Amino acid sequence: MTDVAIIGGGITGLALTHRLRSRGKGAILLEAETRLGGNIETMRRDGFITETGPNSFLDKEPATRELAASVGVENLIRAADPAAKARYLYTRGRLRAVPASPPAFLKSDILPLGARLRVMAELFTGRAAEGVDESLAAFGRRHLGATATTVLLDAVQTGIYAGDMEALSVGATFPQLIKLEREHRSLILGAIRAQKAQRKALPAGTGGAEKLRGALCTFEGGLGTLVEALARTIGPAAHTGAKVEGLLPGQGGWRISVRENGRQAELMASKVVLATPAYVTAGLLRPLDERLSALVEGIAYAPIAVVNLGFEKGSTPAPDGFGFLVPGLEKRRLLGAIHASTVFPFRAEGGRVLYTCMVGGARRPELVKLSEEELVKLACEELKELAGVTASPSFTQVIRWTRGIPQYNVGHLERVASIDAALARLPGLHLAGNAYKGVGINDCIRNAFALGDALSGSP
Repeated sequence: MTDVAIIGGGITGLALTHRLRSRGKGAILLEAETRLGGNIETMRRDGFITETGPNSFLDKEPATRELAASVGVENLIRAADPAAKARYLYTRGRLRAVPASPPAFLKSDILPLGARLRVMAELFTGRAAEGVDESLAAFGRRHLGATATTVLLDAVQTGIYAGDMEALSVGATFPQLIKLEREHRSLILGAIRAQKAQRKALPAGTGGAEKLRGALCTFEGGLGTLVEALARTIGPAAHTGAKVEGLLPGQGGWRISVRENGRQAELMASKVVLATPAYVTAGLLRPLDERLSALVEGIAYAPIAVVNLGFEKGSTPAPDGFGFLVPGLEKRRLLGAIHASTVFPFRAEGGRVLYTCMVGGARRPELVKLSEEELVKLACEELKELAGVTASPSFTQVIRWTRGIPQYNVGHLERVASIDAALARLPGLHLAGNAYKGVGINDCIRNAFALGDALSGSP
């Protein structure tokens, strides 16, 4: 009998398996697909390096740094190029730079003057009633006004969740905003006070706000570098092509029915962690607890199509900045685009240009069902109209996620609390992954480390 069986070989499952084994626990990883990494996969073709899912992470999570160091790739972390500092929104008919400071915001044209003045009136906003799970849109309108909410706040959530702002829970998606409101009433006052406190806590000459924010990073060769390093470190304890078909509690542990590369087997583990997507987890839970299964299955996902377009050197100017996002009120077919070759120049050989375009999301899910040819045509048309890119791409690639990003809609925090309570009735069974307490790479690694430490009895 093994100590812990982890089902699901995405970044959460990989980080958890590694953490447990580094703590001296016997841990095996079971992944139904033939490769590890889940929605993180780096692909190389025709002089371009593309990502199938996440493109980067913010270098502000100690657990991510610790994981990279422990598998020997910390020295391969690469920060975004300085040319990628600027960010843009498509609003009122053209791309507009996102201002980097309050004074710049007041002088900018990112919002009409009246809307900018309404944002400054946020200084006088009151707190929400305790215990109310407010939508992100409702929270934004209270604090920032209707225009700033539909332009700025919607763009921010689009870049993370590709969701519906009226449905997303502010407490689940942006808990830092709730914390600022509770502690300072005004988000602007809270942000100013927090920044001042953090600057005072830093030794002189450490870089101030730049250090606090965390640099946008990837790994040399792409995010797949971390997955490959984890796979090497875990070694034969990671089983691919191993589909778990059933779980049953047994004496002192759990019986796991698994079909590995066409052969049926049964394994025993003291503890089991389901680090699979919520819709897969729900199926495994159904024979054990129908109500728990329904709670997990109720977590919605937004579909996403990633369309990579590569251009030969000189055929189109290298774009400035990180990329752009498109608020929903613009009624465009593109959620946004990352200037991938500007952010990380090594991802396009010989001065080529690479755009990563996002299509679909909660507001236009039907677009993800288009054919590859139609999605490429759509992305080219939108880049031409929004960003003035008239050249024809020499490289195209479409990655489709019919269930891409978990949606933390209103009621999510209560749902997760109910899931945790139900799991208490199934000793030794745990859930992990980006469907519950954070969708980003940093969230997944931090939560995996916390669970690994709890399961291994480490402080």
